[in-house]
Amino acid sequence: MHYLSIFFGAMIIENIVLTRFLGLCPFLGVSKDKKSAVGMGLAVTFVIFVSSVLSYFLSQVLSKYNIQYLDLVLYILIIAAFVQLVELFLKVKMPTLYKSLGIYLPLITTNCAVLYVALTTARMSDFVEVIVYSLGVPLGFMLMLFLFSSIRARLKASSVPKYFIGNPIALITAGLMAIAFSGLAGII
Repeated sequence: MHYLSIFFGAMIIENIVLTRFLGLCPFLGVSKDKKSAVGMGLAVTFVIFVSSVLSYFLSQVLSKYNIQYLDLVLYILIIAAFVQLVELFLKVKMPTLYKSLGIYLPLITTNCAVLYVALTTARMSDFVEVIVYSLGVPLGFMLMLFLFSSIRARLKASSVPKYFIGNPIALITAGLMAIAFSGLAGII
């Protein structure tokens, strides 16, 4: 039960986009198309999960040798390596998705949400909690990205005042989503 509360807490209630406002660049940029949103969500899920688990083990090694000051640089190198793997995979196996993600795919390296999860999990003491949290956060990111892309598709078809077209209505919508999901905070 403890692990389920961590998972759903990280995924929905403490969603990294809606509560910490991390990862807003791909959230706003890729959410114009549902297929791109799911593709970006899967890429971010893979990168966050693998880099967070490796960061956990790396932090154990760094603390053993008392060289924790190297953690940030090494975490960024791990993240960059896995982003390159994802980019190469998509370029070869899914070229249309690779083209639709555009500049946002290599920007996963600088996505503050990815580094935030790596830093957070590196300081956790229970490995199962690391796994659960490392899956909950990116799946929550992907869920919000998909929901937001669905809402943006409906907004595109509706009549929005001309001064709110584009990012203004997108930010208002994201704010309303944050309010709606914050109402679930007392459940878990």
